[in-house]
Amino acid sequence: MSNANRFFGFLVGAYIKKVGPMTRVSPEFGDEVQAVWTLSADVSFQSNQFPKYKLGPDNEILEEIKEDNKGPPLKEVVIRETNQLTEQHKRLSVRDLASKFDKNLAAAAKLSEEAKLKEVASLDGHVLLKKLRDALECLKGRLAGRNKEDVEKAISMVEALAVKLTQKEGELIQEKFEVKKLVNFLKQASEDAKKLVNQEKSFACAEIESARSVVQRIGEALEEQERNQNPGMQQELEELIEEVQEARRIRLMHQPRKVVDMESELRELRLQIREKCTISLNLQNELARSMKAEENMYRLYELSGSETLGSILRIQPCSDKAVELAKCSIQWYRLSSQCSRREAILGANKCVYAPEPIDIGRVLQADITSNGLKVTLTTDGPIKQASDLGSYLEALLRKPNNDFSVVISQMNGRNYSSHSVHLFHIGKTRIKLSRGWITKARESYSRSMQLCGFRGGGNSAAKSLFWQARKGQSFVLVFESERERNGALTLARKYASDCNFMLAGPDDDALL
Repeated sequence: MSNANRFFGFLVGAYIKKVGPMTRVSPEFGDEVQAVWTLSADVSFQSNQFPKYKLGPDNEILEEIKEDNKGPPLKEVVIRETNQLTEQHKRLSVRDLASKFDKNLAAAAKLSEEAKLKEVASLDGHVLLKKLRDALECLKGRLAGRNKEDVEKAISMVEALAVKLTQKEGELIQEKFEVKKLVNFLKQASEDAKKLVNQEKSFACAEIESARSVVQRIGEALEEQERNQNPGMQQELEELIEEVQEARRIRLMHQPRKVVDMESELRELRLQIREKCTISLNLQNELARSMKAEENMYRLYELSGSETLGSILRIQPCSDKAVELAKCSIQWYRLSSQCSRREAILGANKCVYAPEPIDIGRVLQADITSNGLKVTLTTDGPIKQASDLGSYLEALLRKPNNDFSVVISQMNGRNYSSHSVHLFHIGKTRIKLSRGWITKARESYSRSMQLCGFRGGGNSAAKSLFWQARKGQSFVLVFESERERNGALTLARKYASDCNFMLAGPDDDALL
């Protein structure tokens, strides 16, 4: 290779040692590179830093020394840190946020210092390139022929390096501007965080002082109350405490047997009082029956049967002058709790009536009309609940669904010929009547549904109920016992009430 090429290789090596990775140049030059006489500003290179070469004999380029990228660019690091701060801003406390901003502010200051060092290195690169170009121009005037062409190629490459260095300076200026902007932002954020810390600290101190003052005032008030307390009351309280302690000491230590004897005497007295109450109640009932018997001597009809849920009330003639009940008009009534008004029981026009759960706590009356003469019979007291109905209802409510065995007595007002057993299912949302796989009726609770005790009389009235599933479809069902019938009525009305519906008989809505 000529002396010009050796000199050019020496200058390029010196520049690489001086500038380092601040500039970029294409490594593919030599005999295979065509002459570049003009160079545009949009020239691109394959690497982001100035290439390094290994020179062989006669300064020939053997291979490119590749270096691993030690880390991401500085700009990407700054952007990533900013994004992480933005995401974690809501999760950090005020004090942690202030500490984080201080750390990033120091990092931004360090980045600013590094940018200044790069700017100085860039200025040195311009100076070195200018000297290199001047030296090549001077050398060009002294050479001729092929050596002159090599020098011209070298000058073109130096000019390309100068253009690329200018582009790199632009990027450095933009990066410096962003770093300054980030520094200002972090300074402002750090000041705001410190203000928040001081503000919260002042609020906390104020609340602590307020709490201390409140506690102090309460303590002073308690001390004042203790000072103003009446000495006489304190003495009485102390004497009472001493008496209680003495009584406890006597009971537990000296006379435990006496206390046991007193408790047994009290137990016997309670039993005697209970027996006396029972005897007194029986005497009152006998007196009431005797008075009723005297009154019935002048009456034509009387009511028989227990006034308890599950029993049957019957109208019976008690005089030879009484007209046969088949020729009389009968109507049963319910009296309110104050006996101020009475309400007719729709459909109860027979001489037999079985009270249902809606009648509990109410007095019943029956009007008997014949030949213009009306006789009114009244129960001695309100209808009472059966003793075993409460526990039976609790057992039913513990089950999610309840099935009762029934026999259909009437369907749609007509007698039902079959006496087969059906299942009457009462659920939380609907009622179903079925026999095996065959469903007679299945309806959800609604305003059109009616359910009440059967009011048509008969010996099985206490075990029968009337169910209207919907308009045009009704049943009279006979249960196995009076308790099952009353339990089914109460359970169905409770579930219907949970569904915001009132389930009763005809014209019974007002009573619910």
